[in-house]
Amino acid sequence: MTARFLSPKPHGMDGSQLHASSHLLELAEPLPLDGGQALPGVRISYETYGTLNADRSNAILICHALTGDQHVASPHPITGKPGWWVRMVGPGKPIDTDRFHVICANVLGSCMGTTGPASPAGDGKPWAMRFPVITIRDMVRGHVALLDALGIARLHAVVGGSMGGMQALSLAANWPERAGAVLVIASTARHSAQNIAFHEVGRQAIMADPKWKNGDYYGSGKGPENGLAVARMAAHITYLSEEGMHEKFGRRLQNREAKTFGFDADFQVESYLRHQGLSFTDRFDANSYLYITRAMDYFDLAEEHGGRLAQAFAGATARFCLVSFDTDWLYPTAESRAIAHALNAAGAPVSFVELSAPFGHDSFLLDVPTLDRVIAGFLGS
Repeated sequence: MTARFLSPKPHGMDGSQLHASSHLLELAEPLPLDGGQALPGVRISYETYGTLNADRSNAILICHALTGDQHVASPHPITGKPGWWVRMVGPGKPIDTDRFHVICANVLGSCMGTTGPASPAGDGKPWAMRFPVITIRDMVRGHVALLDALGIARLHAVVGGSMGGMQALSLAANWPERAGAVLVIASTARHSAQNIAFHEVGRQAIMADPKWKNGDYYGSGKGPENGLAVARMAAHITYLSEEGMHEKFGRRLQNREAKTFGFDADFQVESYLRHQGLSFTDRFDANSYLYITRAMDYFDLAEEHGGRLAQAFAGATARFCLVSFDTDWLYPTAESRAIAHALNAAGAPVSFVELSAPFGHDSFLLDVPTLDRVIAGFLGS
């Protein structure tokens, strides 16, 4: 698939040093989708870090989670906050940019530069709900097109947590020759009924907001911010653990000595969730939330390969590492263990570890030193 760089082609192609370089690629041919359509004019926004070596063998692709983006180790252009994995990516860090050329692309359907519902369609108007429903495998098709444009035939590794782990698994199953190592953190090979249920609550909150306007809210002032905030609040609860919430908030009141006997945010946890919801609306598009959560719900790697998860990895050429957390109830350890069993059945080399952390699903983003050691050891071996 041919493509053209709309921003300067990465200098790492000729060996010079990169530091959080931002790039935009436009595919010259429509991107085929699992739904049967082909999406024209796809643009992929991505960042690179570190130097690509002469034989292009030291590249690591980092796949982001649902609400993440390409700013893995650089300040977010809207919020100004540090990159979402800045503690993990950089010189001398577990994903060492002195050694590896790191690539992180905004996924198809998102809203940080890669083509999604807010992007212009052929008529110049935003796609909105005309945007085709996409899958995790479609997102990975975009990643593979990017790798082709960069001349990277085989990654040193692909790394992802949560939805990023789904992308890593999809790459390993559908393009097994493209990565030498696959690191999957706090993820799953399919969405459960409970996972789908939580996402549906969020989608319904967005679509019930009068300002959603059947998705055609672009250019009309503010969109369905209230609905999107509620969706984020509901999802954020699933990212935390009961232990962590109790330790952080308990039943403590928020800036008051007594209950108000009203519906203001009396409790600290209420105030925290409201803040999470409102701040999220500043950086994320509601329609993108609909499309990406649907892609996650459709994800079922066994279903894609004849109903047997082991069959998905029949052609695996990579070594694998799976990491779970003991307090993650969104994608519990049993999900990672099932993937490990499937990889064993397929004869693929796999290591698996459950780490102890109080933070729930979000542990992969937070300060868990044992995770640092696992990642550094696996990528460096």
